[in-house]
Amino acid sequence: MTRMTPGQIEAFVDASAAALDLQLQPEHREGVLRYFALAADMAALLDAVPLDPHVEPALNFVPVPPGKHRP
Repeated sequence: MTRMTPGQIEAFVDASAAALDLQLQPEHREGVLRYFALAADMAALLDAVPLDPHVEPALNFVPVPPGKHRP
């Protein structure tokens, strides 16, 4: 997955708001676009991790502090 362009982000946010009948206020638009761009970048990072077909999702997530490894 490649990074979304600013134009793609705007189009997606606009289409999503229209589909949800969500009235996005002009003063909120910049923040919504910035947050969506951040979320899209995080999704691209996760999508870039190769997974074998047999890999299954974890039943639960237990965060580990930075620098510590689980045994």
